[in-house]
Amino acid sequence: MNNDSSVAALATRLRREATDLRAGTRMPSSRALTERYRVSPVTVSRALALLVAEGVVVTKPGSGTFVAERRASHGAADRSWQNTALGDRRVDAEGVALGLIPVPDGVIPLVGGYLPEGLRPARALAAASARAGRRPQAWAAPPQEGLPELRAWFAGLTGCAPEDVLIAGGGQAALWLALRAIVPPGGPVLVESPTYPGAIAAARAAGLVPVPVPVDDEGVDPALLAEAFARTGARAFFCQPTFHNPTGAVLSPARRTGVLEAARAAGAFLIEDDFARHLSMGAAPAPLVSGDAAGTVVHIASLTKVTAPSLRISGIVARGPVAERIRAAQLVETFFPARPLQETALEFVSSPAWPRHLRAVSAELRRRRDVLAAALAEHLPDLEIPSLPSGGLYLWGRLPEGVDDVALAQAAWAHGVAIAPGRPYFPAEPPAAHLRLSYSAAPDIDALPEGVRRLAAALRATR
Repeated sequence: MNNDSSVAALATRLRREATDLRAGTRMPSSRALTERYRVSPVTVSRALALLVAEGVVVTKPGSGTFVAERRASHGAADRSWQNTALGDRRVDAEGVALGLIPVPDGVIPLVGGYLPEGLRPARALAAASARAGRRPQAWAAPPQEGLPELRAWFAGLTGCAPEDVLIAGGGQAALWLALRAIVPPGGPVLVESPTYPGAIAAARAAGLVPVPVPVDDEGVDPALLAEAFARTGARAFFCQPTFHNPTGAVLSPARRTGVLEAARAAGAFLIEDDFARHLSMGAAPAPLVSGDAAGTVVHIASLTKVTAPSLRISGIVARGPVAERIRAAQLVETFFPARPLQETALEFVSSPAWPRHLRAVSAELRRRRDVLAAALAEHLPDLEIPSLPSGGLYLWGRLPEGVDDVALAQAAWAHGVAIAPGRPYFPAEPPAAHLRLSYSAAPDIDALPEGVRRLAAALRATR
């Protein structure tokens, strides 16, 4: 469990509580807070220390903690004028934030999109960072397209030429660049349904209209994709053909050619988000871009998922005029990803620690997937899991008829387990209620069966 996240989450709750109380009101005791929020005494102590530093509360030895006197105010400023200036271009980040919500102590996380702390290569990354810092020109500006050696490494994943690769920030930043470079404001972009909520959020934030194309356990149907292109006039399709988020599906060999042909026939781009290639439990199929010479595919691969949340480095493969447009968009928006981060990534993937890490991740994810699936079969047999994924971080399940996934997620939190409702993964109305359950986020594998037992109790409580 990330204790810093637990401290921040508790401090947020106590800050809101103090805001509703009069100055001088005594806050609950540390023991009471420990029991109420199911956190450790250390977490309570650190959260209160944070509020003391902010001037929200004061401590009186032997007496307790009290709400501090409010700072002098000149009256609440009226900022409603901003609504008119901003207009209706609201950025909805809920889908992106879904996997970043801090989970307090005592709550088992079956939600989240990163490796658990114990599986992250923290020591190897620290060593890589130290070596990177000693490289000549480590703090100078990198080449605009990225370090040549790192571009060559990403090119090796796809069989493309290094000059076709642009080094970008994490996968979300790369997706944002690709969408804005390819699709004009107000235009449609086809997306799988269900799909990664961050893609839906990014499209809408860019002023685009995400249009759903259904997927099944073999991925997207080429005939449905061709029909969607013809009906909407869309010029881009976002997809995750390898270990799709959230279903874990892999685009079947029989459909791969058809999907590429549908995009080519429409004169459209296919944005391939290859986020889970290094989260495979076996051999992963070649990326779609490896079979594309026409420049139809814009391929995105990120190191973040398989390493750590803050190693936000990705490679974008693009060829032809679209490559120049994406490069220009990054230059205008962020110039380039920080060179020390690029150097650290290069040091790590070039070291013996990299293949060792991949083997450890593959073995541990397989164990976790199997343990979670067995627990679901025992305690939640009514949750329909179409198939077990051979890679990625999640299980995707359909709930029994009449169960509200959002209400269940809220009840699950109260029962001490965090889950992701399926609704945010659909760009339009979902056909049924689903859950996405992560087997990667729990601090240890033994927490997974207990998390399922709590989820089963929450389901019983909602019926």
